[in-house]
Amino acid sequence: MPKAEEGGCLAFVVQKHKARALHYDFRLEIRGVMPSWSIPKGPTLDPSVRRLAMPTGPHDLEYRKFEGVIGSGYGAGVVMVWDAGTYNPELEVARGIREEVNGRGLADRTAAEEMEKGNLKFRLYGRKLTGSFALVRTGMMGTKESWLLIKHKDGSCVEGYDANSYDLSAASNLTMSEIAEKGTGEKRPTLD
Repeated sequence: MPKAEEGGCLAFVVQKHKARALHYDFRLEIRGVMPSWSIPKGPTLDPSVRRLAMPTGPHDLEYRKFEGVIGSGYGAGVVMVWDAGTYNPELEVARGIREEVNGRGLADRTAAEEMEKGNLKFRLYGRKLTGSFALVRTGMMGTKESWLLIKHKDGSCVEGYDANSYDLSAASNLTMSEIAEKGTGEKRPTLD
């Protein structure tokens, strides 16, 4: 499994969420909140696989630290901090050649602008996910906007990568079952 490198100035988190159906909530810090996408099959490091990513609305930055059980209502179920780290947006300077945008203010503005355009490229520095990715708006599925999460070819690719093969929390090292046993609504400090 890849190891996080030094870098990145904006936060990201992937929360594995067992609600009505198991999915992964992919969240990027942009403009003081975390726009979020639900990825049913989980993110991948395999560049030959594109993952459906459905927008779910922004979440508060503090929510990236939540790991526990949502007891009732919308989203009830177990939530794991599956991966976390930092990222920088990337800009394509020539076909297939991307450069990271550094500096918190400029990175934040660039991420917001590129997300608005529907083609956000970025480099992740996570515990499980590393390297260059893109979120690309593809159109509408019924009345909902749809995106794809795509892994770019780089040194962190892993053919056949399956997120479900990595079932330990990046924050607590617990499994989904162990988190469920901890109880409803527990908000343990998981990331600093």
